[in-house]
Amino acid sequence: MTSRTLISSGSPFEAQIGYSRAVVDGDFVFVSGCTGYDYKQGTISPDVVAQAEQCFVNIAAALAEAGAGVADIVRVRYILPDRADFPKTWPVLKKWLGEVRPAATMVQAGLMEEVMRIEVEVTAVRRGST
Repeated sequence: MTSRTLISSGSPFEAQIGYSRAVVDGDFVFVSGCTGYDYKQGTISPDVVAQAEQCFVNIAAALAEAGAGVADIVRVRYILPDRADFPKTWPVLKKWLGEVRPAATMVQAGLMEEVMRIEVEVTAVRRGST
């Protein structure tokens, strides 16, 4: 039987809504959608590029706590309210995932707050690449 571990970032949304930042099940790590909030500062930039960078800082922290790394990402989903913002984020996405090249999907959808301009969720498989 595989073990299941819940990981929290300390975001108030996790407790309010009832979810985990990430769930580790066996070698799989499922990271919930991360927005551009800097949870340590309690702030979010209005800039989509800065938000994309912060998304990956948040994702990398969750993966590290799970015993995985960005190189272990096999699937990524980008969610943006304005599809015109997506190309602006490509340099950030390439910086973080250019060598990893996971399967990817971009979806246009509204996010929980107007200030949120991108949300990113990933699935990783731990391979000891931390």
